[in-house]
Amino acid sequence: MTPEMTTTESMPAPAVELHGVVHRFGDVTALDGLSLVVPTSKVTVLLGPNGAGKTTAIRAITGALSPTVGTILTLGLDPRTHGSEVRPRCGVVSAKPALYDRLSAYDNLLYSAQLYGVDRDGDVSERIHAAAARFGIDAALDHQVGGFSTGMKTRLALARSVLHEPELLLFDEPTSGLDPESAYAVLELISQMSTAGHTVVMCTHLLAEAEGLADHIVVMEAGTALVAGTPDELTEQFWPGDLVRLDAESPDQLDRIATWHGVLSYSREPGELAEARIDSMGRVADLVLGLARDGVRLTRVEPHSPTLEDLYFAVRRTANPAGLSPVGRGAVPASTERIGAAR
Repeated sequence: MTPEMTTTESMPAPAVELHGVVHRFGDVTALDGLSLVVPTSKVTVLLGPNGAGKTTAIRAITGALSPTVGTILTLGLDPRTHGSEVRPRCGVVSAKPALYDRLSAYDNLLYSAQLYGVDRDGDVSERIHAAAARFGIDAALDHQVGGFSTGMKTRLALARSVLHEPELLLFDEPTSGLDPESAYAVLELISQMSTAGHTVVMCTHLLAEAEGLADHIVVMEAGTALVAGTPDELTEQFWPGDLVRLDAESPDQLDRIATWHGVLSYSREPGELAEARIDSMGRVADLVLGLARDGVRLTRVEPHSPTLEDLYFAVRRTANPAGLSPVGRGAVPASTERIGAAR
């Protein structure tokens, strides 16, 4: 699902377009007819279990691999044939960034600057120090990278990714294994770059990380996109009505509201809050007054707006009516994978 365009001038051209992209690693199909659109100057989050094809999609967007089927446009160019023009306009941060351990942090950044032509601007040293200071590694610029912690290496990779002021930033599980401060630096960068008008694509299996950042969401599985849209669009499609959670001194007394007007569905599990999905939040007052008239002593009334986690699992329940077996709250569960399946 994508928002309708009212006029050709009202919306800029997408930063990235993939149409029917297929890519295989031997007998494993990593991308299976993947189609998605990345809006310009927005944060697009790719969600999905391990093996969904998120990492392969990132590599296809930059031209790091060349699928044989389908079309790709990155910043208006085909990265398979114009990779040398596309890659300098992109910044990539992965869970395990490729750095030169025997070089100092400064020399790592200098080498990247030279690759991207930043040294031609005459202010390369100033840019390097500014980028390093932004991520708190300016005091370690002269240190050999081989002695850096995982968090320090990620901070260096972040500095490298913004050194050339890329139009498109791609983050592939960048906070994996990081301490809270380093993870926060990643998320803060994403927010800042989006605010400054850059386009961001982020792959993550930690739903809480993407909460509040995502302007556009793509839920992937088995190399294809199940659904795409803004949080509001997904809420409208997969989160009918509004949810309110209730508790009472005698919880079984709440069950009477299951058949009340405006209650779309009702459930109550032992030891959990009762959940009523209602046709509008204006119905909450009616529920409270009606229960009070019946002598029900409420102890809790909690309207609940859907989180990104709620939306993700609502999408997955629609795609997989048999249900999921989540691996930890707040994390996208891993699917049963074939050996060699691409992330």
